[in-house]
Amino acid sequence: MSDEQVIVTGTRDPHQTARKSVSPIQVISSKQLAATGQADIRDALLQMAPSMTRSNMNFGNANMTDAISLRGLTPNQTLVLVNGKRRHTTANLSTFRGPQQGTTPVDIDLIPVSAVDHVEILQDGAAAQYGSDAIAGVVNIILKHDDHGLNVQAINGAYYAGDGFTTGESANWGTKLGHSGFFDLSAEIKHNGYTNRSGIDNQTGRYDNRILGTPWQLRETVSYNMGYHITPGIEFYSFGTYGHRDASSRQNFRLATVIPSMYPNGFEPRITLTENDFSLAGGFKGDFHGWDWDIGTTYGEDHDRTGTENTANPSLIATYGSSPNHFDNMETIVSTELTTDASLRHAFVVPLLAAPVNFAIGGQYRYNTYHIGAGEYGAYYGAGPAGMHGLSPMNASDNSRDVAAGYIDVSTQLLPKWQIDLAGRFEHYTDAGNTVTGKVSSRYDFNRFFGLRGTISNGFRAPTLAEGNWSSLSASPTGASGILPVNSVAARALGSRPLKPEKSTSFSAGFVLNPTKNLHITLDAYQIALRDRIMIGGSYSGTTAINALNLQGFGIQDGADPKNVTASYFSNAADTRTRGLDITGSYRTNLGHAGHILWDVSANFNETHVTHVGSMTNGTSLLNAQQIGYLTTYTPRNKVIFGGTWHYGKWDFIVHEIRYGHATSQMQHYTGPLAYSITQYQRFVNAPKYATNIAIAYQINPHWRVALGGNNIGNAKQNKLPKEFRYLGAQQYDYDVQQIGFNGGFYYAQINLTL
Repeated sequence: MSDEQVIVTGTRDPHQTARKSVSPIQVISSKQLAATGQADIRDALLQMAPSMTRSNMNFGNANMTDAISLRGLTPNQTLVLVNGKRRHTTANLSTFRGPQQGTTPVDIDLIPVSAVDHVEILQDGAAAQYGSDAIAGVVNIILKHDDHGLNVQAINGAYYAGDGFTTGESANWGTKLGHSGFFDLSAEIKHNGYTNRSGIDNQTGRYDNRILGTPWQLRETVSYNMGYHITPGIEFYSFGTYGHRDASSRQNFRLATVIPSMYPNGFEPRITLTENDFSLAGGFKGDFHGWDWDIGTTYGEDHDRTGTENTANPSLIATYGSSPNHFDNMETIVSTELTTDASLRHAFVVPLLAAPVNFAIGGQYRYNTYHIGAGEYGAYYGAGPAGMHGLSPMNASDNSRDVAAGYIDVSTQLLPKWQIDLAGRFEHYTDAGNTVTGKVSSRYDFNRFFGLRGTISNGFRAPTLAEGNWSSLSASPTGASGILPVNSVAARALGSRPLKPEKSTSFSAGFVLNPTKNLHITLDAYQIALRDRIMIGGSYSGTTAINALNLQGFGIQDGADPKNVTASYFSNAADTRTRGLDITGSYRTNLGHAGHILWDVSANFNETHVTHVGSMTNGTSLLNAQQIGYLTTYTPRNKVIFGGTWHYGKWDFIVHEIRYGHATSQMQHYTGPLAYSITQYQRFVNAPKYATNIAIAYQINPHWRVALGGNNIGNAKQNKLPKEFRYLGAQQYDYDVQQIGFNGGFYYAQINLTL
């Protein structure tokens, strides 16, 4: 998509373009998303946005949520918008250890990829403009608004290993609404199979522990976007999405000795997720005597029911003599968000200024709820089913809060070549108090070849309702890991304190260079100082942990090694400082009769340091070395994407190379005297890795286009771990590292129909 595209993210100037923006912003079109060969939005964006990362996998139900992160921070610190409106988050909290532990991100793959017109990625703090969560940046998904045409796409592919077969079929249709409107409808269905990259299980000496891999998933999504001019000055708009997901994630293999009466040959528990997610937005906008106005409401809800299958509850068998082999309801989690916005904008002509003053003012009301529902009786009785402990009525809760906000935004050109943008925002949370945030951005273009830009801002992120109320227990063959509600008696006994909001201060400075007509370069350096970062901390193991978990109503399975039983809670664990550099470049080479090549390069260099670690009420540090590593070294130090697209007649040849910088893990010992230690870890470096993506496409006629491609054609993978750091021997890769991953090469075929 051209850099002259008018943008709506990070600015309230209706004429601002990406190339002239005062803040770094990347615009990715639907055609660019399709050219990646990915069947969903997240994985397509990861192929194109160097500052964006994701975990390779997660455990349990969180393995089925598609999250993104910007600039080495967590998904909670990236705000996602749809058509400029705040998108609700998932109810599904990531419980297992790793960089994403404790997050409840927006699952952007519950939006059909066929519905996306383009994506605007603001790589700058924007809390003063959009409110809580916009610390690392903003991802704004702009939906298609066509009033004619039909587009159908099918992508089918699999990994080199022969598993993980993926099929994604989608369609988009646009039509007129009378003579004054449009209606755009999209639908998508995606299926992907399990992958398995586990090693030999030490328990059996066989490859029967298939824990390490992506889950099975079947996802159906639909969306619409519409607008209708009631009068020339008043437009009604509405858009919405609905997504349903059935998914299953494999857990560690259990030996026959666990439940010999039901599984004499051992068994593989699986955690299941049934998810229903929807969002609906509607409002009116228009112009009244030069004032642009917009009044609208958005409601979003995510409903998750977690189950287990191919398992049983040994406690039920011991007490009652039998147990079901599946549990449909281990827990039910529901998250809702109701947001109402009202805004006004007007351009004032002011003498002596080089351009009109764009003045915007607005208000927002938001109501959040978070329901944690108990599972069925057999799910939480005793030690619970093998693989996962259900939630009891003791851990159920209903939580809510109100948020009221007001903002003001002023932008203009002080001189013909000098832009400035000022923003301020006040927010009141019924559970987290008041906050005031501000942002100052400026840009000076010395000439048409060179310009400087920079931003100073502060940010704010209130604790989520999940962070304040969550509890869970995950069980492994040799232990368990529990999270306690931060304000519970059990957590307070371990030294917890009430959560405070995160606060940030951000600086960025960079330049824009256009030395020739076809060459465009940007470079932006940034620093994000975050205070009171919220994450899982206060970890205990052994008898102390077991007693705290029992106090919260969680039973521990027989045979668990006390050293491998941990309990922890959410905390304001640390202050951090993130520094980095974003670089982009594009160039067009004209080849005459041989077409043209569009070259592109983009890079992110990123480094985070912990400047302060918080303490429990007893003075003990909240974080250990591994948890500090989650903040500082599990994200690659850099990510570089470079390549080009050669357009030659009806042919397109696309080649891109992605270089992932090194990432460093703090590995837990599973053998020897340090086995299961939560204070002593081993440093392990994942060396830089390269992935080569290639696609060849042919436009058969104006309606049909076909493509063949491969991502990571060299089949590169993470480094394998030394044996002493592989849990049960099977977990031969560190799945927490947000680097190249371990699934290897993927090949696909793609067909597009346009009518």
